[in-house]
Amino acid sequence: MDKLNPHISVDCVVFAYDYSQLKVLLIEIEKVQEVNAMRHKLKLPGSLIYEREDFDLSARRILYELTGLQNIYMQQFGVFSNPERLNPPEDLEWARIINQNQSLSRVVTIAYFALIQLKDVNRTAQTIWYPVDELPDLIFDHNLIIRRSLCHLREEMRTKSLCFELLPKKFTIRQVFEIYRTILGINIDKSNFRRKLKHFTFLVPLKEKEKCVSHKPAQLYRFDRRLYEKYEKGRKEIIF
Repeated sequence: MDKLNPHISVDCVVFAYDYSQLKVLLIEIEKVQEVNAMRHKLKLPGSLIYEREDFDLSARRILYELTGLQNIYMQQFGVFSNPERLNPPEDLEWARIINQNQSLSRVVTIAYFALIQLKDVNRTAQTIWYPVDELPDLIFDHNLIIRRSLCHLREEMRTKSLCFELLPKKFTIRQVFEIYRTILGINIDKSNFRRKLKHFTFLVPLKEKEKCVSHKPAQLYRFDRRLYEKYEKGRKEIIF
């Protein structure tokens, strides 16, 4: 059996969009008898890597074990190497026990963020979705990792089509507007936003409208990845 590397781990920040909130997936820490006074109760999905496992493969393994999903959009965004990142001592002791009593004198973590549809994940007794602006105090430096991932996601959303990884296959312009407004955390002029979207050939209007809504049904669209790739090659400006 391949051995764990006690000095390198991968942590994954899994984002989903739900009811005008950006949420992150957290895991309840497994209780162990030897550690009774842990202050932290939640953590990011992550683990030590195996000796013969590269970082991307490790991240895919972690995400599949957690969500049962494959082909998830993910991106490596940072390395966290502070020698003190495994404090406080009780958290470190918990990690040593969980990881087969590895020494864990120092662990560098490679961080990824992933974008998924919340409806695609079956919540378990150990998983919790938290709004990113209401996070509790997490184990180790996991709050810092999430803050950095959110900054990276915001920058990427200004230049790439990442919002469509969070939206359903059929969506309205209002939904696109709301997801940008929520994640970027800025005021966006709705009229200017709509005018800009009209120039995006990769947003394909459908011969369908919303159903079962209390307001006037809006036009539905789909995202065409092939047309986006064509647009991307000739693009000279950021999206937003």
